[in-house]
Amino acid sequence: MILYIEEIKKLIPHRKPFLFIEECKIIKKGKIGESFRTFADSEYFFEGHFPDNPIVPGVVIVEAMAQTAGVVVSENLINTKDQSVLFMSINKAKFRKPVLPNYKITFYVELMNNIKNVYKFMGKAYYNDSLVSESEFSAMITTK
Repeated sequence: MILYIEEIKKLIPHRKPFLFIEECKIIKKGKIGESFRTFADSEYFFEGHFPDNPIVPGVVIVEAMAQTAGVVVSENLINTKDQSVLFMSINKAKFRKPVLPNYKITFYVELMNNIKNVYKFMGKAYYNDSLVSESEFSAMITTK
């Protein structure tokens, strides 16, 4: 199942300029997903990160992985309107290669475990077939 931007916006609260995924493919409902984003050379953060050497900030890459996980989890919840996914922790984050303007990045996430309303994921980001970043992170489903 592929979810496009309007469907994604129904599942997670993020909006421009902080929505970092364009579409999300649910590979295994509630457990595995993949999203995509092409970082245009006009992105607001390139102005300061860095003016003569634009690189996508690492925190944006980790956030995109987390947003992908949020969609994967939320798509599986029955009542997503009254629920939100909130970051709890980031572990083992590694940035292997810089992500430059106009790179199309694939964000792959996989559920590691789920205890009550806490979900732990591992995520990887790829440019073409090259691993550019990876991380483990956890999030909590809360009721608004």
